[in-house]
Amino acid sequence: MLDLFADAEPWQEPLAPGATILRRFALSRAAALFDAMASVAAISPFRHMVTPGGHTMSVAMTNCGTLGWATDARGYVYAETDPVTDKLWPPIPPLFAALCHDAAVEAGYPDFQPDACLINRYAVGAKLSLHQDKDEPDLRAPIVSVSLGLPAIFQFGGLRRNDPLQRLMLEHGDVVVWGRESRLFYHGIQPLKPGVHPLTGEFRYNLTFRQAGMANKNKNYS
Repeated sequence: MLDLFADAEPWQEPLAPGATILRRFALSRAAALFDAMASVAAISPFRHMVTPGGHTMSVAMTNCGTLGWATDARGYVYAETDPVTDKLWPPIPPLFAALCHDAAVEAGYPDFQPDACLINRYAVGAKLSLHQDKDEPDLRAPIVSVSLGLPAIFQFGGLRRNDPLQRLMLEHGDVVVWGRESRLFYHGIQPLKPGVHPLTGEFRYNLTFRQAGMANKNKNYS
């Protein structure tokens, strides 16, 4: 368990070409991030979306940013408005944007400017099956993923679903950044185990920052 290093300074753990884990990177800002997340959810509440196959996702979701990720029986889409409230998604809080920028710079992606942040809430038993993030029009841009609350097992594979998987514990404050060669690697979260976290209670939360609109051609992600 990584909490053996609870008093350690943040450190970087290579994951794959173009991918890294920034251990404890968000820890000092976690409480403020949680408060900002609650403000987002007060406007666009968490909900369990239904996949095109008719499956209700075990993870509850909401979004903030210019665009928000959603799914229903017709497919996956990035939309400007929340289908539940029929209003614009809340803007990305400045604290979110600052953390994402700092993490992207630390991981070697200084030009990353996300316009979408998907917020996932995991209860006990909730999981995210192996998948690729490929709904974005510009796959040069990386992904920045922030863990808050209960620990979870993160699975990170390769370009094919049956490629060997790394299974890594992600804890409160860890940030995963992946792009370049790893941008389309399969990844997922194993079912969340029971527990109680001092900040988030019986839940794990995840903030996933993406460039969902057409990126500026001048950006350099190489």
